[in-house]
Amino acid sequence: MFRADTQADQAGGIVGSLGLLASASIGGPVGLYEPVHGSAPDIAGKGIANPLGAILSVALMLRHTFRLTREAECVEAGVMSVLKGGFRTRDLARPGERTVNTEEMGAQVAEFARMAAMTNGPLVEGKQTPG
Repeated sequence: MFRADTQADQAGGIVGSLGLLASASIGGPVGLYEPVHGSAPDIAGKGIANPLGAILSVALMLRHTFRLTREAECVEAGVMSVLKGGFRTRDLARPGERTVNTEEMGAQVAEFARMAAMTNGPLVEGKQTPG
């Protein structure tokens, strides 16, 4: 039987980093949303944490607790856009690849999410579809 932290580590290996994984504990009167990696106190305040798991946890909260599907799609489109645009935190970058810090990654996601919110029609995989 696997422990939850072992499963999370394995999932992080599959997608490339624990920093990409969002999680949700829902089903009762209160939902709990957080990145799989937790608070990562060993890197706190250094600007090297990958914020995408936390940002995607917010998308889960918007969708499942607040029933704000369009807003969740905009957040997810922001994340997809930064990754497609080549933005990488240290944990995602290949050797020699340019990296951005935590704040810059968050700012880029926010900008792309804002742009997605200004489009018309539903979003699918970060792209606008006719609608």
